Amino acid sequence: MTQTTQAPVTAVRRERRPTRVHRAWFVAAVTFVTIIGAAAFRSLPGLLIDPLHQEYGWSRGTIGAAVSVNLALYGLTAPFAAALMDRFGVRRVVAVALTVIAVGSGLTVWMTAAWQLLLYWGLLVGLGSGSMALAFAATVTNRWFTERRGLVSGILTAASASGQLIFLPLLSWMVTRYDWRPAAVTVALAALAVVPFVWLLLRDHPADVGLKPYGAREFVPKPPPVTGAARRAVTVLFSAARTGPFWLLAGTFAICGASTNGLVQTHFVPAAHDHGMPVTAAASLLAVIGVFDVVGTIASGWFTDRFEARRLLAVYYALRGVSLLFLPMLLAPTVHPPMVFFIVFYGLDWVATVPPTLALCREQYGDDSAIVFGWVLASHQVGAALVAFLGGVARDVLGSYDVVWYASGALCAAAALMALVIRRRPDAGTVRRAVAG
Repeated sequence: MTQTTQAPVTAVRRERRPTRVHRAWFVAAVTFVTIIGAAAFRSLPGLLIDPLHQEYGWSRGTIGAAVSVNLALYGLTAPFAAALMDRFGVRRVVAVALTVIAVGSGLTVWMTAAWQLLLYWGLLVGLGSGSMALAFAATVTNRWFTERRGLVSGILTAASASGQLIFLPLLSWMVTRYDWRPAAVTVALAALAVVPFVWLLLRDHPADVGLKPYGAREFVPKPPPVTGAARRAVTVLFSAARTGPFWLLAGTFAICGASTNGLVQTHFVPAAHDHGMPVTAAASLLAVIGVFDVVGTIASGWFTDRFEARRLLAVYYALRGVSLLFLPMLLAPTVHPPMVFFIVFYGLDWVATVPPTLALCREQYGDDSAIVFGWVLASHQVGAALVAFLGGVARDVLGSYDVVWYASGALCAAAALMALVIRRRPDAGTVRRAVAG
């Protein structure tokens, strides 16, 4: 009996033992490099505000308008990016998106009017980067992995922070030492450099190369092109928009975007420079935020599994609001310990709101939660776009960013209250118990 039961176990173990690295990990690596390159596109706008203002005399509100168009399109394109990938394939969509980004960034070198900045950086780079938003990482993870999805998702999320850490100091050094044009060219070249890797190494589905997804027990055939995904995205939006929790989630996430991408990522460097801090030092502080947001996201996911999501959101927004109220007092020509504490804290809180927001979408909208979150993410970017523009206008009119920091702190307090207002679905606990059973 012992020998007959032991033999099949040994056979199974030998069958599962990998003979080589699965192709899925190479696809994940290409995705990682692509997202790192995309971080360069997100890092540059905040470094361009002062140089463009000095060279062309454009108001900070005008420059902020181009950044706001970029941020808005980044979010609004995301719900449809997955539909484009289902219809035309991941490789084609990402390669075209990188090329559009390279063209948009490269053309800024020859611009002479503000409308060109809106067209090149706002429209082209916004559409290109929006096509490589969360939908890209989610599509690759879902198609190529059935095991280790959490690990892969975490790694691809960390890629954005890693790219910010790499590119922010480099681009700020270029802008300070030479000019803003070499920085724009660097972004264009970084986008183009990734295109060959995407085209040669990335594949739309494991079935394209005759493989099973990593960890799958059976071969998964490639699904046919989907033509109705975009229609479903719009249908789900209209359905969710008739419910109160959607607007509360969208409102809180809009404030999240306003207080992160729109405010700190866009205006922290010029605000610190207003107080005499060198651009390279301010950009390095912003890069450190990108390091700690990885830690904060992982920790927030752990907390979300153990505590009520809406209460976590309330705590995150309340603490963020308090920190923004203190920031005007911390800005100085040199970096001192209280500023370092703010940077570390803000980094931990930067995207900590994502796991509980996702959890609330799942609780409220079930099978449609992924699409609903896509639209909630769009509201995040719209909020970022508004503050990127209004922050520049406030600096032009008032000569300081102080009011912007205080107003954002108040908005975060409002978001904390909005999170507490979200009611749990009466059947949420029943559904979870049924799934567990």
